[in-house]
Amino acid sequence: MVSDLLRALAAGEEGGTPPDIGTMIGGFLQYGIVGVIVVLLIIGVIVPKYVMSGLVSEKDNWRQAFEKEREAHQATREQLAKAEERGDVATEQGRTLNALLLELGHRPDPARSA
Repeated sequence: MVSDLLRALAAGEEGGTPPDIGTMIGGFLQYGIVGVIVVLLIIGVIVPKYVMSGLVSEKDNWRQAFEKEREAHQATREQLAKAEERGDVATEQGRTLNALLLELGHRPDPARSA
């Protein structure tokens, strides 16, 4: 029966007529519960425990990586906010110093600013 399935799938891949899935499933179902389990394994409804364990551990690894990346981005955002704040303070200090120098009579030399 498995050889019939393989031949039918090969014929479908080679451009022949696609196999009738109902006929193939019916062929497996004649073997009872074993046939049902084989069909469910082939179509991926049930998977072996080692496959499921691998998927769960991979999911956990991706979640940990995601959490670390999110924490790194949060730290970057905080650093950027601090840098922006420092830049604002420096700009304000420069404006205050410029205003003070203008009040004291210092006129900037236009030739030096270019």
